[in-house]
Amino acid sequence: MTPEPLTASAPIAAKNPITRTFHGDTFTDDYEWMREKTSPQVLDHLKAENAYTDAVTAGQEPLRQAIFDEIKARTVETDLSVPTRRRGWWYFTRSVEGKPYTIQCRVKARQTGDLRADWTPPVIDPETALEAEQVLLDGNQLAQGQTFFALGGMALNEESNLLAYCIDTAGDERFTLYVKDLDTGLLLPDVIEGVFYGLAFSPDSSTVFYVVVDETWRPHQIKAHVLGTDPAEDTVVYQEDDPGMWLGFDLSTDRTKLLISSGNSEYAETSVLDLTAPAAQVRLLVPRSLRLLHGVDLLPGADGAAVITHDYQSPNNMVSLAGLDQLGGQTQPAQWRTVVEHQQTVKIEGTVLTGTHLVLSVRRDTCERVQLIALDGLGTDAQQAALEPAFEDELFTASPTFASLEAPLIRIGYTADFTPARVYDLWLEDQSLVLRKQTPVNNYNAEDYLSTREWAVAADGTRIPLTIMRRADLDTSVPNPVLVYGYGSYEASMDPGFGIPRLSVLDRGVVFVIAHVRGGGELGREWYLQGKKLHKKNTFTDFIDATRYLLDTGWADPQRLVALGGSAGGLLMGAIANMAPQLYTAIVAQVPFVDALTSILDPELPLSALEWEEWGNPIEDKEVYDYMKSYSPYENVTAQAYPKIAAVTSLNDTRVLYVEPAKWVAKLRELTTGEQPILLKTEMEGGHGGASGRYESWKSRAWDYAFILDALGCREIVD
Repeated sequence: MTPEPLTASAPIAAKNPITRTFHGDTFTDDYEWMREKTSPQVLDHLKAENAYTDAVTAGQEPLRQAIFDEIKARTVETDLSVPTRRRGWWYFTRSVEGKPYTIQCRVKARQTGDLRADWTPPVIDPETALEAEQVLLDGNQLAQGQTFFALGGMALNEESNLLAYCIDTAGDERFTLYVKDLDTGLLLPDVIEGVFYGLAFSPDSSTVFYVVVDETWRPHQIKAHVLGTDPAEDTVVYQEDDPGMWLGFDLSTDRTKLLISSGNSEYAETSVLDLTAPAAQVRLLVPRSLRLLHGVDLLPGADGAAVITHDYQSPNNMVSLAGLDQLGGQTQPAQWRTVVEHQQTVKIEGTVLTGTHLVLSVRRDTCERVQLIALDGLGTDAQQAALEPAFEDELFTASPTFASLEAPLIRIGYTADFTPARVYDLWLEDQSLVLRKQTPVNNYNAEDYLSTREWAVAADGTRIPLTIMRRADLDTSVPNPVLVYGYGSYEASMDPGFGIPRLSVLDRGVVFVIAHVRGGGELGREWYLQGKKLHKKNTFTDFIDATRYLLDTGWADPQRLVALGGSAGGLLMGAIANMAPQLYTAIVAQVPFVDALTSILDPELPLSALEWEEWGNPIEDKEVYDYMKSYSPYENVTAQAYPKIAAVTSLNDTRVLYVEPAKWVAKLRELTTGEQPILLKTEMEGGHGGASGRYESWKSRAWDYAFILDALGCREIVD
């Protein structure tokens, strides 16, 4: 471990106490002044924190560079995606060595009448452009002169001659919308500021639909922009006024209707707008009054039917079929026809339609899988059994990534912890599976690594799944240095997946463990419900119990154990730092949600009102307030010896504001009785995902891993 420079002096944050009072409880906050993002005092403080962090970690720079070089050397930088066919064109993405951003391209597809031939993607040389290859967008050109760049979304019109796209040059996920004429390569005069995710053209190409956010960064309006008109005159197609609902839309499978959805983590509402009828009005399909979580796919054709994935008396979801005349404000889910029944051991994540099949994404034994059901006889006694393609890995992730009415196949993305991403095409006629690509990786042999599943037991008897990754030749007869990662919120599952940066950790003799704690979605809806609202502490105690399991079973060296988590997983890091600091050598909290109660008590802050369905509403409910107050990391920092901690954040993050880790670090540093450094690293030009571009992303990952490896005393690769 690198000794900290004796000359490094930690910034001492000024105290400017303010008080807040809810439900008879008064809390004094000395560091709330840091919320003034444009204040010179705040910016100077963040810069001083960065300077201190740089000084303390200066000895890690060679390790950071080594990790970056390893990531770069293993990455095949000049590469391209498998082309995807849409409306007579093959679309694909190129990456080029030395360039940080991808390039969006297309070539014209042939139409011979032979479906297999026409839908077999062309083989393209990553080093050479095809004849008549067209560059749609070059992120490297668009990013010139910008300190940050992100592409927010793209949409093509039916004729495939117009491309709408959004870019963010600040990191705050507020995008600018542009429309490009692909025949001329020129931009149309239509430019719209302040756009969120979600774009679509009308069938006649006259109109672009997009989403905007309110002052709390909540998507609340869908607008329609008629090309060639003043954006100030854009009409509001739909507005969601409930501050606890998130608004979005999709095109129907036949691209003639707008499916409008408002929802949160507990229920949703779906409406539809027919884009082919100028006088059409938004029509309600499934009302929020039913309190159903659901998704709707519209079957093509004149019958007017919908496939609905929903949780009516079905926590893990079921799939039903209903005529459009059965839907609306008075619809009764009990009268819908069953397509897939509810199962206790299988969670239905969602569906998508082709011209001949219903494609399901399901989760069984913690892993996401793909299933197919033929549309013939759907919802009747003649319905055919679901088919599921088989794969060789025990723990894997398989998900549908492309389906359309026209395509005779679906595309499946596949990966496992030590299987680089693969792309399969599954022909619907005979269910034959064709491997189109496995992402190439330099200097890599999958047989050098192992991934296994073990189960820790929580204090209440609940079994907690652990994914344990390591070098195959690691001596497991003795305790080893361990990195434990966790998330555990929003029903998000930490699914198996290959990552090049992780190899640099494993190659230094570290065991990488993912603790699949309650609050995630790995074991179905109940697993999530047991880790939210008034059960949130299960997330934290599960992680601590998982850590103790690793110690008790001899996996982990008690002197070399580090915890890692980001965003809501950063809340987890803050909680375990307060609850069991003695277990961890170091903790890395990425964009951490560590001042949760302060944020959720202020509905004017970004996304706070939306969070009530995840954490509870502490403004109106004293029980929720007291419960959150008892675990929110910032309020619970106490005079005890904390381990080495690094909080990593971004100034322009709109999901978890920089002020949360800034305040947390100041309070930790004030109260810790230990001697380990408490660090704050702020990316001054980034957003929730950090800096932009793959090389800056690699540098960020190298920084985190170098901090961890240095704390573990694992700086050198193990031969």
